[in-house]
This record gives sequence, C-alpha cells and structure tokens, in this order.
Amino acid sequence: MRKWENEKMRKRLSTYIGRYKISKRLWLVLFSHFLIFSFSCSAGFACGKPITHSQTQASYSELVMQGIDAMTSDSLVQADSLFRMALKLQPSHPSSYLLLRYLGQVKEQQGDNSKALEYYTAGLALKPKDLELKLCRAALHYRMGSDGRALLDYSDVLDIEPENHEALLMRAHIYASMHDARQARRDYETLLRLDPWNRKARVGLILLNDRTGRPREAMEQINATIQVFPADAMLYAIRGGMEQKRKQYEMALADLTHAIELEPQNADYYVSRATLYLDMGKRKLARQDTQMAVRLGADAREMAGLLQ
Repeated sequence: MRKWENEKMRKRLSTYIGRYKISKRLWLVLFSHFLIFSFSCSAGFACGKPITHSQTQASYSELVMQGIDAMTSDSLVQADSLFRMALKLQPSHPSSYLLLRYLGQVKEQQGDNSKALEYYTAGLALKPKDLELKLCRAALHYRMGSDGRALLDYSDVLDIEPENHEALLMRAHIYASMHDARQARRDYETLLRLDPWNRKARVGLILLNDRTGRPREAMEQINATIQVFPADAMLYAIRGGMEQKRKQYEMALADLTHAIELEPQNADYYVSRATLYLDMGKRKLARQDTQMAVRLGADAREMAGLLQ
C-alpha cells in the first residue's frame, strides 16, 4: 500500500474513533484491520481507485474504507451495501468477522435488531472468542429483553477477560433484575475494586443494598458518592427517593429540589418531587410539578393518573 493510502486509512480510522467514541480495545482492532488491509495489498490484492456504483471489481480494502467513511457520515444504506460487497468479494478474508460486526452495528442504527443479531452471530461463528462481537451481541440481547442470553454472553466475555468492566457492570445489572443479590453484589464489588470511582457500579450497588435489607450501608454509600460527584443531579434524586421511603420528607424535598436546580429540563425529577408532595399532602404543589413535567415531555395521562 502506498504511503498516501496509509495516511488516508489512519485519518479515516481517527474520524471513526472520534465520532463513535469507541473503546481502546476497538481502536486496536481497527488498527489491526488496517494492517490486514496493508498486508492484503502488499500480497497482491487490488488497491484501485475509489469505487463507483458500476465498478464491481474494486478492491476489498477500498470497499471497507469507503464503508467506514459512509458510517462516519451516517450514510447507513451505503455503508451496508459497501460492507456486503466486500464480504462477497472476499468471503474468506481474515477480517470478515469485523465486517459482520460493522454490519450488525449498521443494522442496529437502522432499527433492524433481528438482522443485527444475525450478523453478530455470524461473526462469532468465524471468531468465537472475539470480545467486541460478544459485547455487541450481549448488549443487543439486553436491549431486546433477552436477559438470559445477554447473561450468557457477558459471562463468556468474563471467562476470557475476567476484569472486563462493561461485562461486570452489565452482568451485575442483570443479576440484580433477576433478584440474585449475591451474584450482583459480587460483580459490583469486583468492578469497584478495579475502578473505585465507577459511578454506575456505585449506584447499582447502592440501589441493590437499599432494596435487599442494607439501608444503613446504602445511605452511607450514597452520601460518600455525592461527596465524590457533587454536581450529579441523579445522585440527589436517588438519595431523595431513599429518604422519601424512610419518611424523611424534608430531607427528600431538599435533595429533589437540588436535583431540579442542577437539571431543570429533566421531567423525571419533577415527577419524583410530585410524588413526594403527594406523600406530604401538598396536592397543589404536586399538580404544579406534574404540569411542568408534561411541558418537559412527560405523558399527560400518566400525570393525571398520578394525581387521582
């Protein structure tokens, strides 16, 4: 591959990374993909000029580069076509599993989750231990409501890489939703040993402890977490909900009001404060908050039902 083509590929990969905020691991995968392209060209594969719709003999590497360009510009139909053309041109190419992942990501963005799942599964048939493919499929299973299948994929990731942060966090969430507090706590605590300031893991463990008979521990943890993240509105809303459950209404009101001050466009916080006002017997103030929530996008019928 000529020097200018090397630079062009690097720039395209950098654009892709910046736009989609991909992980360090995926950056390494993309760079290895770039090296495969370089090897393919040096081994004698065609590296022709950029393709047009009529050019069916374009090189594999050019098709893939243009597919990445199309993804970065949100030209999803074109990206889908280019990646499928590349697969058809060289179906046994060593990086075909990567193209199947890209196709899965394109289909997810297009809202075709079933087809995305097919692509991820096909990619894993080619490379069963690819972590990014496993994580993509696990996340998609989770979004589709297939918690059991997501759990299996996240567990497979952790068998390969026991300290994978994403898999630990998501498996903990799934265990918590399945009311398996012991397993969920184990994963949250493992992740927090690796990353003590992981906010999502902290919040997950706080909510788990509050729900499973450890209220004092949960309150100590939310207080400590707010000390670390004092500008995080969600944390005040969570603590407000915990205080409301304990009938500490004035403290709950202070926290929910502060959450609203930090994020005044968040309808959920107005809904939470409305429910608190109802518990406090302040229906007029509750009605005012539900009206504000509706203006910010909350469902009007749900808000009317809340006040009944």
